[in-house]
Amino acid sequence: MSFAGVSVVADGKLLQPSAASAMSYSGTASGRGYHLLVVEGYSRVKDLPTGEKIMGRSFRAGGYQWALMLCPHGCLGDGSSMCVYLALGQQVAQPVEVHLQFSFMDGFDKQEPACIRAIKTCDFSNTYKVRGEHHFMKGKDLEQSGHLKEDCLIIRCDFIIAEAADAPPFVKVPPSNTPTIPKWSMCQHLNHLFATKVGADVMFKVGDKEFAAHRCVLAARSVVFMAELFGPMMEGTTTGVIQIQDMEPNVFHALLRFIYTDSMPEMMKVGGEERTEVTGLRHLLAAADRYDLQRLKLMCEERLCGLIDVSLAVAILGVAAQHHCCGLKEACLEFLKVQSATDLRGVMATSDWEHVAATDLSVVNELIARLASKV
Repeated sequence: MSFAGVSVVADGKLLQPSAASAMSYSGTASGRGYHLLVVEGYSRVKDLPTGEKIMGRSFRAGGYQWALMLCPHGCLGDGSSMCVYLALGQQVAQPVEVHLQFSFMDGFDKQEPACIRAIKTCDFSNTYKVRGEHHFMKGKDLEQSGHLKEDCLIIRCDFIIAEAADAPPFVKVPPSNTPTIPKWSMCQHLNHLFATKVGADVMFKVGDKEFAAHRCVLAARSVVFMAELFGPMMEGTTTGVIQIQDMEPNVFHALLRFIYTDSMPEMMKVGGEERTEVTGLRHLLAAADRYDLQRLKLMCEERLCGLIDVSLAVAILGVAAQHHCCGLKEACLEFLKVQSATDLRGVMATSDWEHVAATDLSVVNELIARLASKV
């Protein structure tokens, strides 16, 4: 059982934590534990009017707020028996099932209950927030029992909260990229940084356009940028503008946006004119491979797999073979294998096929082997 704290009452008044003891903290994250109610000067409170109660300190257990309650002179009947209760200190959506055990302790040095007086299962709800024993022990029996030590009485409440796992926490921390709470999103912050250029410390020129960025962000995301900006290749990159060759400006912009947001960029114009989606993806895949951005490369592969058709299969196959995209290449070869029954000759007559055949003979051999296996 986890220790859920202690409440110290002297002459009927609850002591503040600084005056109570070093043990006066209250709370446990567990749904299984025990809390102590220490009544000092019991002889001065035992004759309180019937129904008069002594409240312990509020403590938290299993996600709920609780407190122990004692009526020294009872709350029902002739007042000859003391009452002990556990009280729920908050509203709940559903009843909370708790297994309760009340007992006496003869001192702090004894951790086990000295005398078990009640074991029961109770449902706490917004209607029934107080549960316990109406007849815990008669006052005259208590004074003869030996549980009173130097006019001090210690009552222990053991509990098992059956629904502790479902208890709502006071504070809930959302994931770092929760889309419904953008102010908590790391990607949203980085995207804002990319858009505003605040603190940018490196400049790239691609074609006729310049792009400001942050060295640390680029290096953290790409081992290629790490080598270029901080490694042996960094000479010449610390001052001036870094020239990027063989890449369209909009492709580089899409690459940077992925680095800052980790999401698939929108399709872009390539070469100053509107091209097909496949053309844009082919350029972006090549850029991702160049800067070793494997996640972006796979995103492009996945998108291209869904765009394979008769007119584009060979062009996509060429990109897949050039950049070692095994899954995308397999998808193209399977498509061409099926297509061979209808219009493979027409496919092989295209300029794209001539280019692939001239630059990567291994792809041609793979396709021939695939077609041969079909026969």
